[in-house]
Amino acid sequence: MTDAFICDYVRTPIGRYGGALATVRADDLAAIPLAALLARNSALDPAAVEEVWMGCANQAGEDNRNVARMALLLAGLPETVPGVTVNRLCGSGLEAVAAAARAVQAGDIDLAIAGGVESMTRAPFVMAKSATAWSRASEVHDTTIGWRFVNPKMQAQYGTDSMPETAQNLADEMQISRADQDAFAQRSQERAAAAQVSGRLAAEIVPVTVQLGRGKTAEVTQDEHPRATTLGDLARLKPITRPDGSITAGNASGVNDGAAALIVASEAAAKRHGLTPIARIVGAAAAGVAPRVMGYGPVPAVNKLLARSGLELAGVDVIELNEAFAAQSLAVTRGLGIADDDPRVNPNGGAIALGHPLGMSGARIAGTAALELAGGCGRAAIATMCVGVGQGAALLMQRA
Repeated sequence: MTDAFICDYVRTPIGRYGGALATVRADDLAAIPLAALLARNSALDPAAVEEVWMGCANQAGEDNRNVARMALLLAGLPETVPGVTVNRLCGSGLEAVAAAARAVQAGDIDLAIAGGVESMTRAPFVMAKSATAWSRASEVHDTTIGWRFVNPKMQAQYGTDSMPETAQNLADEMQISRADQDAFAQRSQERAAAAQVSGRLAAEIVPVTVQLGRGKTAEVTQDEHPRATTLGDLARLKPITRPDGSITAGNASGVNDGAAALIVASEAAAKRHGLTPIARIVGAAAAGVAPRVMGYGPVPAVNKLLARSGLELAGVDVIELNEAFAAQSLAVTRGLGIADDDPRVNPNGGAIALGHPLGMSGARIAGTAALELAGGCGRAAIATMCVGVGQGAALLMQRA
């Protein structure tokens, strides 16, 4: 098989719901990191890109009609470059990277761009058609996140727990305390704050210019979701699933906007186009779990991936674990047998601090893990996601 390498990675800042990126359409948002990759790699002929994969979980609004194809055209790639949008819900961006890597490894292509996008702010309301003639009933759903148009059979067989409820299920079943969840969330905030101050996060961000009206613009240069907090502040927040629950807004990821993209290429293509490999993609794996505990999905996915590669988790130096919820993250770390505060896990903060634009997040954690390896933080890294409706996904890479 042909080796597949990550050769560059860039992302937009992550905006809060209704925040700095609220006026940017999802297709325009996805085009920004694609265009940035072309600008940063001037020796790369855009026409040489053989495929663009973009992950997107929603696809109910301005991200419809194959947002990957729309974005690549808006970014200035030629009409000859095809694009495909993939959907593994929260794992969509990671699936895009895995798909690009597999195509290179199989020898089908030499050069691709993979990434992900989500504008949760701009996710629309959707309405079903009437089930009968002259019906006066209406069914409207908010597509920002979660279930809609639920199949009664799915409800009866598996339930339709909301994302916070699935985290609460794990907290209850694995006896994960509120104090431990808040401590995990606080570490995420502290690590993200330090990474902002050091410039580590700025190294992967391309600024976004937003229109303010009347000819005025503003430049968004850093993530706006992180917030200064304390364990005392977190302890005062009310639970969001039930009065005696432990899931709060402070120990959960955000509802956010953002986009990310990576160049994935064979070694020969990298040399031919003046690209510098920063990490080699070893493989990827996915696994299923019960939908009501969807957050546990990374455990079987990571174990499957490690078994395939012959690598032990002790030999992995960087673990980018998407923080959908602190309870879910702790269920995963404990399920994998690593400490709650393991320094390998999200060294620059995770989604609790940075935010979780659904389709973008998998691409972000793959890219940031690759940068950690390129910066000398070890030889191997894993990026892993929990996925709604009960799945987990994982990607293994080594320093190039």
